[in-house]
Amino acid sequence: MNAQKVISDLKRRFPNEPEYHQAVAEVLSTIEEAYNEHPEFDRYNLIERLCIPDRIFSFRVTWVDDKGQVQTNMGYRIQHNNAIGPYKGGIRFHSSVNLSILKFLAFEQTFKNSLTTLPMGGGKGGSDFSPRGKSDGEIMRFCQAFVAELWRHIGPQTDVPAGDIGVGGREVGYMYGMYKKMARENTGTFTGKGLEFGGSLIRPEATGYGNVYFLLEMLKTRNIDIKGKVVAVSGAGNVAQYTVEKLISLGAKVITMSDSDGYIYDPDGIDAEKLAYIFELKNIYRGRIREYAEKYGCKYVAGARPWNEKCDIAMPSATQNEIDGDDARALLANGCFAVSEGANMPSTPEAIEEFLKAKILYAPGKAANAGGVSVSGLEMTQNSIKLSWTKEEVDARLKQIMFDIHTQCVKYGKQPDGYVNYVKGANVAGFMKVAKAMMAQGIL
Repeated sequence: MNAQKVISDLKRRFPNEPEYHQAVAEVLSTIEEAYNEHPEFDRYNLIERLCIPDRIFSFRVTWVDDKGQVQTNMGYRIQHNNAIGPYKGGIRFHSSVNLSILKFLAFEQTFKNSLTTLPMGGGKGGSDFSPRGKSDGEIMRFCQAFVAELWRHIGPQTDVPAGDIGVGGREVGYMYGMYKKMARENTGTFTGKGLEFGGSLIRPEATGYGNVYFLLEMLKTRNIDIKGKVVAVSGAGNVAQYTVEKLISLGAKVITMSDSDGYIYDPDGIDAEKLAYIFELKNIYRGRIREYAEKYGCKYVAGARPWNEKCDIAMPSATQNEIDGDDARALLANGCFAVSEGANMPSTPEAIEEFLKAKILYAPGKAANAGGVSVSGLEMTQNSIKLSWTKEEVDARLKQIMFDIHTQCVKYGKQPDGYVNYVKGANVAGFMKVAKAMMAQGIL
C-alpha cells in the first residue's frame, strides 16, 4: 500500500472534505507496515474498500417551527462498514454538520467499534439542525421529520443509531418514538433510550467514565496515581460532565470546563456541588458555562479553549480539532504528561505529532472514548435478550472492555524503547479485525 497515493486518490474523488481526508491519513500513516505484511490485502483492493463508505443517504428535512414557519435542513446517514456487525454510530445535530465531518466520524467509528470486541460495524449520521435555542416542540417535530426519511434504512440488525453532539436522551426518545410508529415494531433500533423503554443503566455516563478508565490503565504503565492530579477538561456536555464526575470521585482536581462561547478556570477545583450546578445549568436550563464563573467568582475566558492553563492531564471532550499544534506545545510546556481524548479527533495532526515526539501518554479518541458505543452495544444485547442488567453489571463490563482495548493498544503499539504509541496500537488493532472479516467474506 502506498498511503500517499490512496489519500491523493480520495482527495481527487471527494474534494473539499478536509476532516474525512485527515481521518483517513491519520489511520493509513500508522497501519502501512502491518498492511504490507499481508499482500493478499492488495489483491482484494482492501484499503480503498475500507476507506470509502458502503453507502450514503442524504435527504431534505422539512419541519414547522413554533411560529408556523416552514424550515428546511439537510439530513444524512453514512453506513461505512458492516463487516463485523450492523452499522452502529451516533446522530449529530449541529450547524457544522456536513458530509466531510460525518464521513470522518463514520470512518473512525468503524475502528472504534472494532476495538470494543463487540459485533458492531461503523456508521454515523446527523443534520445541520441545531437544537440550541429551540423549544421542545420544535425539537420533537424536527426529530420526527428526520426519522420519517431515515426509518427505512435502519433496524436492529441493519443500522442502530445513537446520540452524539446535540442529540441526548430527549432527541433519541423523539426519534425512537417516530421510528416505532413508522416501522410498527418495538426493537432496539436506537441506543441511548430512556430506561423506561429499553435503555441501559450507565449509558449516559459511559463515554466519560470509559475515558477515565482508559486513562487509569495508561497511568498504571508508569505507576502514576490519579489522586491529586490537576486535570483540564474541555466541553460541558454529556461526555465532559461524566468525565468530571468520575475524576472527582477518584480524587483528581478538575480546573476547567468549556462550551462553544469560552471556558472557565476554577483554581480551587470543580467539586461535586459545583458539578451538580453544571448538570442543572446545562441539562435543564440549557445555559452557558460563563454563568458558572459568575456564580462562583472564577475566571472566564471568552472565545478561547483551556489548553493554556497549567495541568497534569488534559481530557478534550468537546469536538474535533480543538487542540492544535500551539495548544499542544502549551500543554507540554506547562507539564502535561497525559492526554486522553473524550471527543472524536479533538487533536490536529500537528498536535498529535507533538505529543508523540514528547512521548507523553496520549490516547486517541477511537480508543479512549469507546466506552459510549461499548455500552450502546451492551444496550443492544439487553434489548435482544429482553433483560436489563444492574448498574454494577454494566459498569463492570465497561471496565473490562476499556481494559481489553488498552491491552490491544499496547500489543500493537509498544515500541522497542518501551514507549506505547497508542495511536498506532489502536489503528492497527481496529484495522486488522475489520480487514480479516472483509477478506473472509469475499469481494462485496
